Amino acid sequence: MSYNFFNFFVRLPLFLRVLIIALIVIISFGSFVHLLEPEQFPTIFEGVWWAIITASTVGYGDFAPKSVPGRLAGMALILTGAGFLATYFASLAAAAVTKQNEYLEGKADFKGKNHIIVIGWNERTRGILHTLCTNNKSISIALIDESLDKNPFPHMNVHFIQGRSNLDEVLIKANIFDAVKVIITADPNKGELLADMGSILTLLAVKGLNPKVQCIVEILTSEQVANAKRAGADEIVQTNILTSYVMINSISSQQLVTSFLDLLNQLDKRNLTFKPAVPEVVNMTFMDLSQLLMKEGILLLGIKRGEETLLNPPHPFTIILQDQLIVIMNDK
Repeated sequence: MSYNFFNFFVRLPLFLRVLIIALIVIISFGSFVHLLEPEQFPTIFEGVWWAIITASTVGYGDFAPKSVPGRLAGMALILTGAGFLATYFASLAAAAVTKQNEYLEGKADFKGKNHIIVIGWNERTRGILHTLCTNNKSISIALIDESLDKNPFPHMNVHFIQGRSNLDEVLIKANIFDAVKVIITADPNKGELLADMGSILTLLAVKGLNPKVQCIVEILTSEQVANAKRAGADEIVQTNILTSYVMINSISSQQLVTSFLDLLNQLDKRNLTFKPAVPEVVNMTFMDLSQLLMKEGILLLGIKRGEETLLNPPHPFTIILQDQLIVIMNDK
């Protein structure tokens, strides 16, 4: 029994062990001085109060022993209790610094729920995190990357996890089970094919732990798009297609490319989203619905019908109940 208690005690954190010893010393000396001088210390509480004030070297002087044995007890308390209290506060400060370093270096587990996990570090990730944290300060984000040494956004609501994203223990540290969305970006330090293979491997690990979580994956090569879909990707972002479009059109028309990039920048201040078709708009033409929404300050760009996306479909195009409206809404 005594061995089990000692084994349990030594496994406690250092600051907690020191605190327990300090409390035992203070309560013991408080009770002892009450027995030595009951007139000066009528109750054990006064004795414990005197012990705390003495051990902390505050020394109010409202209670003080008068007899030689009482003063000897006070001297012993200063030599023992003050040392334990100083050790306790030093251990507490060291534990706080260690914990802070664990958060900065990505060694601490994420305990939150309903959060977004962003995997990989690059300039796209930097922009994603900055936009998410700026637009919604209450959102919780877990960043997973093995190349970073510390949290790149220590003053934002971003929890950094250092490690390989295709390992179960790393994903569990990011609390993959309670995440609502995972964004997997391509590794810029690898070739395009290797980067896509790494993204798909991470996607398989994520879906293996949480099959229901929504996954958005960046794929660089067109031949790996089918593999990403088979691995369970909910959305696939082919960044090279957009880059190719911009570079090809820059050859023929610089002004068109500049306007297109300006439009993308302005979308940061707008809300590009899907809006389900309500029964009131069913059987309306795209043109009539566009004019109706324009009166509400909503710009109708196109329609998503099943797997097909139609941008400004030709007239007459009739809305059905299963359609998703692609709109730009002003932030309010």
